Amino acid sequence: MSQQKISLYFKEGSSDKEYHASIEPKDGLFLVQFAYGRRGSTLQTGTKTSSPVDLPTATKIFNKLIAEKKSKGYTEGEAGTPYQHTEKEKSATNILPQLLNSIDESEVDELMDDANWCAQEKFDGRRILVQKQGSAIHGINKKGLLVGLPSPVVVAAHSFKGDFILDGESIGEKFHAFDLLALNGEDLCSRGYHARVTALLNLLFSGQQQHIRYSETAWTSAEKKRLLVTLLKQNKEGIVFKRTAAPYTPGRPNSGGTQLKHKFYATLSALVGTINTRRSAEIKLLNETGWVTAGNVTIPPNHNIPKIGQVVEVRYLYAFKESGCVYQPVYLGVRSDVLPTECPTSQLKFKSEEEA
Repeated sequence: MSQQKISLYFKEGSSDKEYHASIEPKDGLFLVQFAYGRRGSTLQTGTKTSSPVDLPTATKIFNKLIAEKKSKGYTEGEAGTPYQHTEKEKSATNILPQLLNSIDESEVDELMDDANWCAQEKFDGRRILVQKQGSAIHGINKKGLLVGLPSPVVVAAHSFKGDFILDGESIGEKFHAFDLLALNGEDLCSRGYHARVTALLNLLFSGQQQHIRYSETAWTSAEKKRLLVTLLKQNKEGIVFKRTAAPYTPGRPNSGGTQLKHKFYATLSALVGTINTRRSAEIKLLNETGWVTAGNVTIPPNHNIPKIGQVVEVRYLYAFKESGCVYQPVYLGVRSDVLPTECPTSQLKFKSEEEA
């Protein structure tokens, strides 16, 4: 059986609901259980099997139940946005995005006055490539695997003629495009960033849609400084700098690079160690000797409690050098696109001497 538990969500207007279903063993047989209600509230529970049944029967009941819910608009995306999945889900594409290394504030100041670098908002979403080949439209995650896309983004992509590969961030039902890797069979990666952005703008202006948006770019020093002030005032996640003449290079360089990011607050990817009482989870990071604790984080009511061994994203103010634990952690959700080996202690931003 491919799936024993699922969580679905529905959001439209003032309606914001969740639905959970599972196949659970009992006395050598199985029950199909469910829970539903307004997101974050105490849920109503029930069963689709008044008495235990064999696995084939339970699976048939479970699949029918989920199909009914999805036909009514429920989705596995927590934003409640309908997703269009692909039959080739998680298939490898050998197409990888260019990943960014982080820089500190001193480097930000240098790049502000460097005419060879432009700047953009760093979005707080999921890095996705959108590939259109004929009538087929797929998402590609940072691992190079095919993934589903929000239905509005798929519909929007159909408004553009020809084939392409967009790079950007997916947030809810919006896709913020900031690069164009291929257009009508031509590989654009060897071109400089400025040339790729020009081609991207021409493509986006050719279609009538509202869900694929251009990520505004600041080119001059004055524009970059205004952008930075705006992002800080709006409590955005951070700022990205890109070398305007650089080609697109898949993967992440060991250090530096032609695309760099600076976050205004710290985030990290961590492994769930244990699940505590009162919706709390221990988070762990990997050092030279093994897994070490980085503290605990509360799971908000609008998120499912993660499973032990899953990778989750956590925002925090800083970490204590003595314990390696994070201060004021905020749970952001599960990161299915991050491996446990990508959860090192080197992510930690420690409390400075001035703050001590």
